[in-house]
Amino acid sequence: MPEVAAYEPYQRLPTSVLPKHYKLTLTPDFTTFTFKGEVSVQIQVVKETQKIVLNALDLTIQNASIQGEAVSQQEPSNISILSENETAEFTFSKPILPGKYSLDIQFTGEVNDKMKGLYRSKYVNQKGEDRYAAVTQFESTDARRCFPCWDEPALKATFDITLIVPPKLEALSNMPVKKVTDLGELIRYDFETTPIMSTYLVAAVVGEYDYVEDRSNDGVLVRVYTPRGKKEQGLFALEVATKVLPYYKDYFNIAYPLPKIDLIAIADFSAGAMENWGLVTYRETCLLVDPENTSAVRKQWIALVVGHELAHQWFGNLVTMEWWTHLWLNEGYASFVEFLCVNHLFPQYDIWTQFVNDVYIRALELDCLKNSHPIEVPVGHPSEIDEIFDDISYNKGASVIRMLHHYIGDEDFRKGMNLYLTKHQYKNTFTEDLWEALEEASNKPVGAVMSTWTKQMGFPFVKVACKESSDGKGFLLSFTQQKFCADGVQPSKDYSWMIPISISTSTDPNKEVVSTVLETKEMEILVTDVKPEGWIKVNPGTIGFYRTQYPPDMLERLIPAVHDKSLPPLDRLGLLDDLFAIVQAGHSGTVEVLKLLQAYVDETDYTVWSSVSNILTKLGVLLSHTDCEELFKKFEKSLLSKVSARLGWDSLQGEQHLDTLLRGLVL
Repeated sequence: MPEVAAYEPYQRLPTSVLPKHYKLTLTPDFTTFTFKGEVSVQIQVVKETQKIVLNALDLTIQNASIQGEAVSQQEPSNISILSENETAEFTFSKPILPGKYSLDIQFTGEVNDKMKGLYRSKYVNQKGEDRYAAVTQFESTDARRCFPCWDEPALKATFDITLIVPPKLEALSNMPVKKVTDLGELIRYDFETTPIMSTYLVAAVVGEYDYVEDRSNDGVLVRVYTPRGKKEQGLFALEVATKVLPYYKDYFNIAYPLPKIDLIAIADFSAGAMENWGLVTYRETCLLVDPENTSAVRKQWIALVVGHELAHQWFGNLVTMEWWTHLWLNEGYASFVEFLCVNHLFPQYDIWTQFVNDVYIRALELDCLKNSHPIEVPVGHPSEIDEIFDDISYNKGASVIRMLHHYIGDEDFRKGMNLYLTKHQYKNTFTEDLWEALEEASNKPVGAVMSTWTKQMGFPFVKVACKESSDGKGFLLSFTQQKFCADGVQPSKDYSWMIPISISTSTDPNKEVVSTVLETKEMEILVTDVKPEGWIKVNPGTIGFYRTQYPPDMLERLIPAVHDKSLPPLDRLGLLDDLFAIVQAGHSGTVEVLKLLQAYVDETDYTVWSSVSNILTKLGVLLSHTDCEELFKKFEKSLLSKVSARLGWDSLQGEQHLDTLLRGLVL
């Protein structure tokens, strides 16, 4: 077996030469699955050099030349392709002096089947014949498989894209078509110049598609492209997209910067969707709604995915991370904002309660394991990037941004977002730039608080103790924090977080009576707004990214509030989920969680039931093939009997979206 060479420390491209503008022409051939390409890059030589280094992978370079202010056309004396570095080096016999030049390259490549770079997507047309579309997917580092370029997010430029394709096919790119020329056997499409952008957002699609279109109320042309004959399946996504754009324009106080946006369903697609500027590509199941067969839960998912990708048009495309280390911010942020947006458009989905179950709890379950990682991971070699596109980047990222949004409040959050996007538009940023803008808007120590959540893995476990205050006018709560570990074993390393702590009481379950930050290992808080027999709930709304452990008497007081549902749904959910995690980690007995579960017999909320169901499943696995199995099944049936009788087997006329989801879960 050949030896695998160890990676050299990854070298980013030299900064002696910078791209300013690309003129790119691609001619795909659908019989041989190859393509011809030409690129003319306007470059700025910053300091004298004999070598121009850029990214290229799996391309054959036919010839290249440079011309400019101080050089009439000059060809390189040597072109070397270093596939392990994914670069091409052009060496010239004479040094190139600082100034503006044009670097012209002719090349060929494969329309590959790897779902990255320029690839082929196979589909069956209306006549049942196999057909192919040519599609690009460049994030993270695959623009270099399609054309030689400076393929790093910080090296932004403008693009003039031309596609030369067989007739009767749609040809799409980031911008609208400027000119169509009939070349006889082929048609040439020239697109308008893009704004300044990163290479990973450049996009092209060639294939057979139908579309539906509409304009958003601020005048942006929105089209949803579907397989031929299925355009009615694009109507739901079209309705969502035309409403999302004005919502974000209003939220960020910045208009969508392009004249159009296309959303297109691709048959073979590796991710769920990709936010290419002006031409967003989707897996078919994340965009198309078949009125006969698409479930309510899938429709809701499509609304979220559309909300996510369109949030990136501002956060990611207009302002872009400087390097892949800050990817979590791009994805975590869009994963948070998609819920803000869907909550605004579809209040009946009660989407924030579902966020806690699907995003927040998922992140907690992974992040208490020994093999977790911090949200922000230094990235060197591009091969490491795929490793951080995971549930910690997306789900924990979204959860800590939700906690931050709550900590500084919506108004300051919006103000800070506008500050950040306005200051850095068409440029690149580090995570700290966002903290700085939010800190300026809110006058709160955002950077100090957030770095404890992004730069170390895991999350805290907050233990609460309670005693009556000496003057008898309230309760003194004491808090201590330590790292929460799934196996209950404390790590040798010392961990500490700055934890936004809030508290609600039975006096007004929807109001926070305390909002503060636990900056040290321990803290005491006086709560006066509660009757002697009332309850106190820490982390109302289940927003802080931590687990809470109550002493038995505090938990006991909360049980009637779960039963009569005076405790809000997110609190009923968080209370149960925290207790079960604490039981699993060995800090409390299973009996405690079974006692609490009985209080959910009259529960009506879909998301709370999702959490109950998750816990029953895990307990069921533990108790299977034991003497308790039959008794546990009886316990489950008695817990579910009321809700199943209420819902029945068949959907009722005009029932709520969440009851439709709940029926499937309960049955």
